[in-house]
Amino acid sequence: MLYSLEAGGKRLRPILLRASFETYSPNVEKTYSTQTALEMIHTYSLIHDDLPAMDDDSYRRGLLTNHKVFGEATAILAGDGLLTYSFEIIANDPLLSEVEKVYILRELARASGPSGMVAGQILDMEAENQSVNLEQLEKIHALKTGELLRFAVSAGAFLGNATEEQIQHLEQFAYYLGLIFQVQDDILDVTGDEGKLGKAVGSDESNHKSTYPKLLGLDGAIEMKKRYTEKAMELLKHANANTSRLAELTTYFSERDH
Repeated sequence: MLYSLEAGGKRLRPILLRASFETYSPNVEKTYSTQTALEMIHTYSLIHDDLPAMDDDSYRRGLLTNHKVFGEATAILAGDGLLTYSFEIIANDPLLSEVEKVYILRELARASGPSGMVAGQILDMEAENQSVNLEQLEKIHALKTGELLRFAVSAGAFLGNATEEQIQHLEQFAYYLGLIFQVQDDILDVTGDEGKLGKAVGSDESNHKSTYPKLLGLDGAIEMKKRYTEKAMELLKHANANTSRLAELTTYFSERDH
């Protein structure tokens, strides 16, 4: 568990959660357990994603993947352990009220489970070697990538005492943020530097994945990313708060090189 959890990474989901919280409240200590749980669930998903039955990747963040070091059985259990322990951490947090715990646990289960990230992973696998249209591709990534980002934004805003209307606007923003992240991921799999990425480029093509460059061409993917970014920035204007940090993160998601 610790091997993968401490293997680096950008920690974008916890950072996004904190930025959303700080849009409405300064007391960030209240978010620590949820930030940690979110990163644990993301890490579990990467461990399982790298398995031979899924993407069969040998490197992640410049290091051998979990199953390459410890074997497939241990990697599966490490992922299972991270997933379940994440909920225990939230349930035991003395800084969260019972109402807050119920909200966080429910929304995190929804985002990571069979109606969220897991559903996206299934759709992603089913789309291998298939022709998909833009609407289908967006659905895959809104679930597989976007749901944990939606949770990060909505959980941060909820814990920061944002209104229901503000949370709804931020969730719409997070939808496009997830698409921005994924289209840039697809672009980097074509044009990225393996040293910076910490993994091989071209894996999407070798695994016959449905991607934005495959569907739209590289230039079309770049143009679509621009459209998503414009929509995300426009939605931030309706949050009725200082969203400058969220805007900065949106730009980073769009322009990152790893």
